Amino acid sequence: WGAMLRSLSTALGDQEAPTALRVAEGVVGASAEVRRLGGAEVGDKTMVDVLVPFADTLAEAVAGGAPLPDAWGRAAAAAEAAAEATARLLPLKGRARPHAAKSLGTPDAGAHSLALITRAVHGVLRHYH
Repeated sequence: WGAMLRSLSTALGDQEAPTALRVAEGVVGASAEVRRLGGAEVGDKTMVDVLVPFADTLAEAVAGGAPLPDAWGRAAAAAEAAAEATARLLPLKGRARPHAAKSLGTPDAGAHSLALITRAVHGVLRHYH
């Protein structure tokens, strides 16, 4: 979480208002930094299973010209679907790994919490944009 927030805040800076493009670039950078540090990839049943599709969807929507609240909403929907899909995965990395088959049918807690956060941020973006 710390690496993700640090990476995003570095991309946004503190001198000017963030643009949709800078937000998307920051989220993509945060996704790459989390994967670099933790070694997890999509399919390992970690927060990465949500972070990657969230970042990719956000970047695609922004590149297509969507305003930030709309792009974030699409990305949050992708995050929610990805979090739900982790219930079908066996944990290969992270804290859930020792639980192996016992975790089948249960979404990854980190993935689920990240999806909840993306939806909460979407509510704020819709309110202020």
